[in-house]
Amino acid sequence: MRGGDENEDGPVLCWRCGHPYTGDSRSVPRAEECAACHADLHVCRMCEFYDTRVARSCRETIAEEVKDKERANFCGYFRISAARGPAATDATAARAQLDDLFGIGGGQAGAHGTPGAARQALDDLFSLGESGTRDKQS
Repeated sequence: MRGGDENEDGPVLCWRCGHPYTGDSRSVPRAEECAACHADLHVCRMCEFYDTRVARSCRETIAEEVKDKERANFCGYFRISAARGPAATDATAARAQLDDLFGIGGGQAGAHGTPGAARQALDDLFSLGESGTRDKQS
C-alpha cells in the first residue's frame, strides 16, 4: 500500500497554502480539508484533469461542469494531483513579473527603478517628445 502523502508525482500539497496532505491520496473524501488552512481538498484545483487552457477548465470530457473550482464537489472523476501545489495562478505570476520589471509594488525594483522612470524609458524608446507625439528624426 502506498504512503498517504505522496502519489506518483511526489508529495500532494494543498492548492491554497502548500501544506503537505497526509491522507490517502488514492481516495480523498469530499469533506477533506487542509490541516493548516482548512481549504477544501476535493476540488477541481487539486485534480489532475484541471486545466485552464481547455473548456470548463477540465480535460475529463464527460464530467459534469463544476462552477466553483475551489470548493468541494461531488465529481466522480476526481483524481488528486501532486503537481498542483499552492495557488499561484498564471495571471498572478505574470502580473508579479511585470510589476518587478517596471519597479511597481513590493518586489525589488525593475530595470528602471520607478514607474516614472519606466515611462520615460518607454517614451525615449519610441521617441515621444513633450507633446506626446513622435519627434521627427532627420
